[in-house]
Order: sequence, then C-alpha cells, then structure tokens
Amino acid sequence: METESLRAFVAVAECGSFSLAAEQIYLTQSAVSKRIATLESQTDARLFDRIGRRIALTEAGHLLLPRAREILGLFEDTQRALTSLSGHVRGRLSLATSHHIGLHRLPSILRRYTQRWPDVRLDMRFLDSEQAYQGVLDGSLELALATLAPQTAKPLMATPLWLDRLHFVCAPDHPLVRQSALTLDALSRVDAVLPGEQTFTRAMVTNVFHRAGCEVSVAMSTNHMETLKMMVSIGLGWSVLPETLLDESVHVLRVDHPPIERPLGYLFHENRTLSNAARAMIDLLEASRRPSDNV
Repeated sequence: METESLRAFVAVAECGSFSLAAEQIYLTQSAVSKRIATLESQTDARLFDRIGRRIALTEAGHLLLPRAREILGLFEDTQRALTSLSGHVRGRLSLATSHHIGLHRLPSILRRYTQRWPDVRLDMRFLDSEQAYQGVLDGSLELALATLAPQTAKPLMATPLWLDRLHFVCAPDHPLVRQSALTLDALSRVDAVLPGEQTFTRAMVTNVFHRAGCEVSVAMSTNHMETLKMMVSIGLGWSVLPETLLDESVHVLRVDHPPIERPLGYLFHENRTLSNAARAMIDLLEASRRPSDNV
C-alpha cells in the first residue's frame, strides 16, 4: 500500500472533494482519482460513495481513515528522524497559524525564516486555533501557532510566547461612550459581538462575566478579529479587541475590570520527532519574545 495513495485518500476525506484535495496535495484531479482507485483495488473495498458531485466515506472508508493517518504519521516521523541526523534544515514544514497571529505576529519571523533556510518548503495554513489544536493532535500538522487553551493536555505540548491584552471596545458614537465607568453587569445588558461560541477567546470572555455573576448578551459572532473590529466600528455592539487592532475607528471603554489576557504560543505533539525545520522555527519564535510579552 503506497503512502501517496493513503495521502490522497486522507486529503479527499478531509476536503470532501477530489478537486479540493488535488489542490491541497498539488496533484491533478485525475491523478488523485487514480490513487483512490488503486487504494480501493488494494483494499478490495469501496472507500467513497459518489452521489453526483458529492462524496461521502463508506463504512470501509471510516475504518481506514484513522489507520491511514497513523501510518502517514509514522512514515513522516521516520523521515524527519532520518533527515535530522544530517543536521540540514530543509524539507517540508506543515505549520498552522490563526489569522490574527499570522497577520500581526508572524510576518517578520517568516521573513527571517525563509531568508535563512530557503530549502524549507512551508506548508502554511490559516486555521482557527481550535482547528490547529486538532491538526497537531491528529498528525496533519507538525507545528501550530494559536491562542492557547486554558489547559492543554498531553500528548500536546503548548508553550506560551506572547500575551494578547484584549480591551473592551465599542463604536465612537455608541451610547456606551457616554458612560464614564462601566461594570461588567452593566456591559452584560448591552448586545455584544464576540468570537464564535466554540473558540478559546469566547470562553475567556464569558468566564470573566460568569465569575461576576453575569451572562453576556451576544447578538452576532465571527472568528476573525478584523471582522469583529468592523462590526464594532459600525455600531453592532461592544466587543474585546487586542491592542494591535486599536485605532480611531473604535473607542476603548472604561470598564471596572482589567484587560482580558489571552496567551498566544506554539504547540506540537510530544510523541512526534520534530524536524530540523520545525526546531529552527521554534528557535526563531523563542527569540521573538519581547520583555513586555513574556508569559
């Protein structure tokens, strides 16, 4: 059973599409189809039901998927271990980053990284932090930069790098601006626009209010901080934004509570052999700490 056929199978299963899988693994759609056909012939089982343009895993496909991920993980781990013996920094680095980190923390680091190690092929994906955690856990990602969960359980290893201070904000013409000081209770009675319900940041905000005996009234949500800023700026509600996004389009509220701090950092799987490329990235990330950011 060839690893490339398994790689194509996992890509199709995750993307739910032959064409999207082909883009992800840099093959033509016909090449992906051939690899799936080969795998189905080798396993003597139909792996996907094809209904029009839609596909779905069969029972055999569901059975194979976790095993295929495990086989690919072991194969890639062996490749990394062998490559690491040479000491060269090269090969592929699968890296996920949240949109906010990718836009506001990572550009200068990536510039230095690509200039110093041009032989590394970066496979970088912009994902929600929660998706990045899952990708590292299931082995599809070697390294991730994300908002860190309040607690990260083994086998994941999380290292905080920066503290993101989230300030309470609203539109400059929002009625809240006229209030000189606000309590969490008063703020809870006004519509908010916050990150999605399943995000770590949303949990941090709601936990602050829960500890004060309040419930947040969430009118709308989105997982992108830049979109949250736009929604706040046009008066859809109050929110929390990191210092990097504060400007004249939003007003920082005086709330009887310090800014909420969320840790940002990197994570990897402790049972995976990190490639030289991943270790080089971690070295740069550690060197990027500013004294005011240390956590």
